[in-house]
Amino acid sequence: MDVLGWLVPWEFSPTLVAAFVVCIALFVRGTRVHHVTAARQALFWAGVVILYLSMHTRLDYYAERMFFIHRAQHLVLHHLGPLLVMAAFPGSVMRAGLPLTWRHRLRTWCTTAPGRFTVGLLTHRIFVPALFVALVLIWLIPSVQFYSMLDWRLYRLMNWSVVLSGFMYWNLILDRRPSPPAAMTPGGRVLSPVLTMAPQMVAGAVIAFTERDLYPLFELCGRAIAMSAQTDQTIGGLTMWIPAALVEVIGLLVALGTLMRLSARGRLRRVDREARARARVAARSERPAG
Repeated sequence: MDVLGWLVPWEFSPTLVAAFVVCIALFVRGTRVHHVTAARQALFWAGVVILYLSMHTRLDYYAERMFFIHRAQHLVLHHLGPLLVMAAFPGSVMRAGLPLTWRHRLRTWCTTAPGRFTVGLLTHRIFVPALFVALVLIWLIPSVQFYSMLDWRLYRLMNWSVVLSGFMYWNLILDRRPSPPAAMTPGGRVLSPVLTMAPQMVAGAVIAFTERDLYPLFELCGRAIAMSAQTDQTIGGLTMWIPAALVEVIGLLVALGTLMRLSARGRLRRVDREARARARVAARSERPAG
């Protein structure tokens, strides 16, 4: 098969194409307003390209018929792709790419109760990491995996859910600001990848060393590559265990660099002093008169 043949979608999704087109258009428009370095643009485009290749090419056919390719696909969708895109810090750039009236409406909506609730939920320091891990483990339950690989609606829900949770998670971890205004503290951003990495590594090890076929669906549908079920499962488990952990280590190192930078500039101590000062003012205002 030639290169163009590999780029033909296995199952065409107009929704996915529309989502990519909108995001790319907003980013390109935003670069005309904000100065975006070549490194940030390279990270954004690298992330977008590998996400598209993983979700909307012939590779999807093999992901449906080989467990280890399916795990490699989710490594990109859940870890590497969102990490690269969010490392480009595209949020402000894409907002600048919106028409002026839409930007105004977005700002206004974010000040409403539903807007504050939505932003708070999407950046919650406990909910987002928990969702990030849960969506890996839930889709790996053999019965859940069985039906999600057979039903195209569940299959797309699975892929979309891990991509979106990846964006939410790396948005927290790669934030370069102190807290507040960041949702997670700099120290929490260093600790979080350790906590989210551990259960995924355990699950990967269990899958790799289990001697019975946990996912017979791939055998029933016919494996696209001549390989035993045990070998397929072992490689898939190792993919979760080692490469996925390495991606999280990269995020941890970036967060550690942010912590050291903020500490060297004294911004951590200043934020702590400001927080204590606000607490004292609030306590005095609540003190009864007389």
